[in-house]
Amino acid sequence: MVRLVVQVPCLNEEETLPAVLSTIPTSIPGIDEILVLIIDDGSTDRTIEVAQEHGVTHFVRHARNRGLGRSFHDGVQRALELGADIVVNTDGDNQYPQERITDLVQPILAGRADIVIADRQVHLVEHFSGPKKALQRLGSTIVNKAAGTDLPDAASGFRAYSRESLMLLNTITRFSYCMETIIQAGNKRLAIESIPIRTNPKTRESRLFSSTYQHVLKSAGAITKAYIMYKPYVIFSFLAALFGVLGLIPFVRYALLKAVGDDGNHLQSLLVGTILLVMAFMSVIVGIIGDLLRTNRALIEDTLEHTKKLRFGQLDPSRPGPVELAERAVAEAATGRRVG
Repeated sequence: MVRLVVQVPCLNEEETLPAVLSTIPTSIPGIDEILVLIIDDGSTDRTIEVAQEHGVTHFVRHARNRGLGRSFHDGVQRALELGADIVVNTDGDNQYPQERITDLVQPILAGRADIVIADRQVHLVEHFSGPKKALQRLGSTIVNKAAGTDLPDAASGFRAYSRESLMLLNTITRFSYCMETIIQAGNKRLAIESIPIRTNPKTRESRLFSSTYQHVLKSAGAITKAYIMYKPYVIFSFLAALFGVLGLIPFVRYALLKAVGDDGNHLQSLLVGTILLVMAFMSVIVGIIGDLLRTNRALIEDTLEHTKKLRFGQLDPSRPGPVELAERAVAEAATGRRVG
């Protein structure tokens, strides 16, 4: 049986949530069961009540706002506990066309992809300003460079993940998981596909960031952190080369001046050059340490993958998962005899 869990992170979405829930497909070819999971990230309105009124029975609740990255992480953990074979992440503001979930999961069902990301075709989104569209393209280019991928819309949160891919991905950033998971997936050689969609009309301002400046700053931090985790030698080799070249310039200048008979005092420029060369050397050392940490992280993630598979009952296909075990325990308690 193939089980799909559609997780919807929410923060005060009582007005838009009905439109989201009413358009999530109730049947998809190749999917036997569809569950909806609401991740309530500290809502203070009737988000939970609205979801319950629409038949939702599965929830993850945060007492206070903990961020989109944490909501995604906790939602995935709960979805795996529910026995999800595929997890689709959408938004509670009705930005995405939920009816396209059917198309989103097809590459995974066909075995072509581990992750499928919806391409919002940012250049066609009317409420995006020119600078925002340019920043989205720039962000996607940087992420693709770090991940070795070719995705047109790396910031899109409308995605489908296979169960196997979620065993390998480990989100750390609490601001947004979107770019971090692509960089991880690319470096772990997971198959990623993209399908074009058209977004729904804008319903409200983003609650993820208060300004474009804040968005750029936090996104840059998330990308840099993920890049350093997987390719520290690229960043620190660049820094070492930059500081090394800049540090050599004062010494070359000093040598040329001496060659033409200039006996002036150039101690200050030589001191600057020495400091820059020391920084180049330190960049090399930090790069070596970063690469060793990258290797250690890979070993830890192998252990974490094994732990996840033990927790969510994937190591032995014949072994019942956590949901089945819980149901069996309830049945045993009700009948007073061992089931299975």
